[in-house]
Amino acid sequence: MSDVPPPIRVLVCDDQELVRTGYVTIFSAQPDMEVVGEAENGHAAVEAARRLRPDVVVMDIRMPLLDGIEATRQLAGPDAGQPPKVLVVTTFNVDAHVYDALRAGASGFLLKDAPPAELVNGIRTVARGEALLAPAVTRHLIGHYAEHLRPAESSRPAREDVVRALTPRELDVLRQLAEGLSNAEIAAELYITPETVKTYVSRILAKLALRDRVQAVVLAHRIGLVSGTP
Repeated sequence: MSDVPPPIRVLVCDDQELVRTGYVTIFSAQPDMEVVGEAENGHAAVEAARRLRPDVVVMDIRMPLLDGIEATRQLAGPDAGQPPKVLVVTTFNVDAHVYDALRAGASGFLLKDAPPAELVNGIRTVARGEALLAPAVTRHLIGHYAEHLRPAESSRPAREDVVRALTPRELDVLRQLAEGLSNAEIAAELYITPETVKTYVSRILAKLALRDRVQAVVLAHRIGLVSGTP
């Protein structure tokens, strides 16, 4: 019996045929990936994902008929039974709804001008169940969507609950997560091992009933836990 895991099943969703073709070419060349379908709009993306049951959906935000945010919500939102991982890949300076996409259930976010190796690694990362939020994207999210992330008066009890639930070290890790750092980068910052960071992250998610790192990032900024949040 072979110990080789099955390939990661990928669905590519983008309204530009040239972009889809490029993604399909890149992903199909990977020995651990299989492109199972393409979709040119949000409606087609939802239908194809439910029919083909991919492991990862590579989702553009700006698409006709149904945008990527609503498509993500339908596929990976709180009402989704067995959601695929959704990796949002979109243009840096155009899409004003990145925050909404992450709240809708996306497991990660990358920019369309990311190198092919970064896109491929992004798929592998979310397929493993690890959320992906690039540091540059996190900084942009904080700066550009400050009004959405600004802690409101009503968020104070939530902040108190978080501080009460987590140990000081777990709070340190959560702050680093919110800055967009990887496990290795957090380990270097806090002088601990990446394995220890992974354990802390798992504890944080469990204690706060969060699905993944992206939700942890959004929560940390919403309650004003990060110094960069206005």
